[in-house]
Amino acid sequence: MSEMENQKQYVNIEQYSNMYLNGRKIKAKRQHPVFRKLVVRCCQGLLFGVCAGFGVYMILAFSGVTGRLARVENVSEELNLVKEDILDEVEKYQTVENSEPIKIEGTKEETEIPQMETVTAVVSDVTEVVKSAMPCVVSITNFYTAMDWYGDESEEEASGSGIIVGENEDELLIVTNYHVIEENDQLSVQFIDDSEVIAYVKGTSKEHDLAVITVLLADIEEETKQKIAIATLGNSDALQVGEPVIAIGNSLGYGQSVTTGVISALNREIEFDDNTSNFLIQTDAAINPGNSGGALLNVKGEVIGINSSKIADYLIEGMGYAIPITTAKPVIEELMLRETKQKVAESEKAFLGISGTDVTEEVSMTYNLPRGVYVAEILENTGAAASGIQEGDIIVAFEGEEVTQMTQLQELLEYYAAGTSVEITIMRQSDNGYQEQEITVVLGYRIE
Repeated sequence: MSEMENQKQYVNIEQYSNMYLNGRKIKAKRQHPVFRKLVVRCCQGLLFGVCAGFGVYMILAFSGVTGRLARVENVSEELNLVKEDILDEVEKYQTVENSEPIKIEGTKEETEIPQMETVTAVVSDVTEVVKSAMPCVVSITNFYTAMDWYGDESEEEASGSGIIVGENEDELLIVTNYHVIEENDQLSVQFIDDSEVIAYVKGTSKEHDLAVITVLLADIEEETKQKIAIATLGNSDALQVGEPVIAIGNSLGYGQSVTTGVISALNREIEFDDNTSNFLIQTDAAINPGNSGGALLNVKGEVIGINSSKIADYLIEGMGYAIPITTAKPVIEELMLRETKQKVAESEKAFLGISGTDVTEEVSMTYNLPRGVYVAEILENTGAAASGIQEGDIIVAFEGEEVTQMTQLQELLEYYAAGTSVEITIMRQSDNGYQEQEITVVLGYRIE
C-alpha cells in the first residue's frame, strides 16, 4: 500500500472510528453537511443585512447634507437681500459731511459708507456751543462791607456771573441773580478778554432773585466790544427731562468754566429762607458758588435758564437749579426799563425816618396782612413824618420796586441823595381792609 493510501486510510479511521487515548474512549468529531450549510447561510444573511443597512444610512446621510446645503443657499440668498437693502439705505446718506468711511465686507465689491455724526447728551462735543456762548457771559465781583460779631467792619468781595441780554444807546445790559449784587458797595464786570469795568444797578427783584446791572458803553474799549456778544434767549417751556444742557459761569471766582449735564426735573418747587418758593429747573450739571447768574444753555447755545447756586444743596451731589428763562423774561424786560442808579456819597445819603419790621410770608398768612415792611414808629422831623406816613402802614414798594424786607428798603435808599422826592406805595388799614395808597416823600438827611 502506498503512502497516500495509508494517509487516506488513517483519515477515514480518524473520522469514523472510536479510539482509546490513555485508557479513555474518545469519540471522534464528525462534520455534518447540513449544519455547515446553515452556518454559511446565516453568515450570508448577516452580511447582506449589514450591507443593506449601510446603504440606507448613506442614502439618508446624503439626503440630510443636501437639505443642509439647500438651507445654506436660502440663508445666503436672504443675506444678499439684506446687503442690497443696506446698500440702498447707504445711498441716502452720501451727502453727510466730515465723515470717515466704513467698509462692509462680504459683498462682491467692498462698499464705503459715511459714518454719520451722532449727537448725544453729555458725550457730544460742546466746544462750538461754548465758543459762541462764552462771549455772552461775564464775571461779576461784588465789593461790600462786612461786619463781624464785635461790630468791626471790613471790606470783602464776592463773585458771581451774569449774562449780556441787551444794550441801549448808552448802556450794556446784564442780567444776574439778586443775591449776587445784594448789599454791594461797588460792582465790577469782567468780560471774555479779561477787561474789567465798573457796573451799576438798574433794577432788582428779590422775589424772583433777579437783577439787571449795566455797564456804560463809554467805559468799554472798542476792542472788547468786538469780542463780546448778546445772548440768545430760548424757550424753557419746551424743555424735556433728559435733555442735555451746558452751564457756564465764574465758578468759585476762578474765571469762566463749563460743566455739562441733563435736565433732571422741571417745575421743581424750591423754598427759600424767607419762606417764599419758586418753580425751577433741576439739573445734574455742576453749579457751584460763583456760577450764580450764569447761563444754562441747550445744545443750540440758547439760554434756557439762569443758574443759582444759592438754592443748591451741597450735601447732595448732582442737584443744581436754574431759574427758567421763560419765567425770567418778563421780569428782565421790566427791570431793563428802569433808571440806572448809582450809590451816592456817604455824606449825601438819604434817610426816610421810620422804624419797621418785616411782614414775612408766615406772618402774612397767619394775620392776613400784606407782605412788606410794617411801620412801627415814625421819627419826628423826618421825611416820613412830613409825608403823612402813619404807624401801622405797610410799605410794599419804593419807586415802583417791590419791598419785602427792611434791609432791602435801606439798600434802596443808598442810591438816593437827601432832598430827592420818591414815590412810596403803602397799604393802609380801613373799614374795608387794607387799601393801597401812593405817597410822595421828600427824603431827608440821616439823623445822628
